[in-house]
Amino acid sequence: MATSGINRSPPPLDRPTGRVGHRWSQPRPCMMPIVMATAIGALVLIAVLLSAIMTLLPGYDVPSAPCGTSAPTNIPPLYLDLYQQSAARYGVPWSVLAAVGKAESDHGRGPAPGVTTGSNHAGAAGPMQFMPATWQSFGVDGNADGIKDIYDPADAIPAAASFLRHGGAPAHLNQALLRYNHDSAYVTKVLRIAESYAAPACAPVQLSGTGRGSAATAAASHWLGTPYSYGGGGLAGPTLGIGQGAKVRGFDCSGLARYAWHQAGTTLPRTTVEQWHAVPHIPPGRQQPGDLVFFQGSDGGPNRPGHVGLVLDSDRMIEAPRTGTRIRISRYTIRRDLVGYARPVG
Repeated sequence: MATSGINRSPPPLDRPTGRVGHRWSQPRPCMMPIVMATAIGALVLIAVLLSAIMTLLPGYDVPSAPCGTSAPTNIPPLYLDLYQQSAARYGVPWSVLAAVGKAESDHGRGPAPGVTTGSNHAGAAGPMQFMPATWQSFGVDGNADGIKDIYDPADAIPAAASFLRHGGAPAHLNQALLRYNHDSAYVTKVLRIAESYAAPACAPVQLSGTGRGSAATAAASHWLGTPYSYGGGGLAGPTLGIGQGAKVRGFDCSGLARYAWHQAGTTLPRTTVEQWHAVPHIPPGRQQPGDLVFFQGSDGGPNRPGHVGLVLDSDRMIEAPRTGTRIRISRYTIRRDLVGYARPVG
């Protein structure tokens, strides 16, 4: 996009209407080393004891080194949310959309002319480097402020997603990217970046087992790194939530479980409590990939669980933990508030 543009293109698929969207007395000099050592030792002991106590509290979230994608470590949170929301809306891979943003402007952080004001030597502008003529056809008012601002990532990122979709993505990614920038080296670069964003940041998810349970875990794993959104998540994918999640497109815990099992052929009730009472329970030790694992959580109890995840193996689950976090992999076996397991049937 930085070196060429398209003067006339078909209109975008649609126009997003929603916002995309922590005194002691002075000792004698000769005693100072002893005092300091004693104080440091006491602080360390307190920290260890607090950690041990917290793991015993119901609802306390104790993840293992969470496995997600590498993207959150080098993409600004605002941009990451916009990439994922726009990708879900237009049906293109978020990793590819983010890779375009990285290649064009380092997610709006690049010092080159044209990123935040003006244009570059070829006339392209904004974080996604649109040519003016292309922007005329594909500009999007993504944050519903009444302005299609080429420099605003809330507008430019969904516009780029729309452009890629019209260019053939996701079925013909190379073609769509070549249309975005007529340079085969550019296409290779973007796909390489996208692959790194989509790759797990820790050990790859090894999905054991077969059948619908594994299909459910595969469906849930597709959304690793997606924001938690209270009340969010539909049968087709992430949605805006309610309350605290009203401006966040993503999933809550039961929404993720429901989405995943719907892809496997079974539609579950919407809430965690409803799922616990509707799905047949299985004894501990019999759990398989895709089974639901329930916890008291911060607001539940033994007969009214407040959190649910999907079993990956004998130790790990995939979950949407809580507001402010993202879908991740964590260990369910170390949770002290585990209530039980359930296995959806057809």
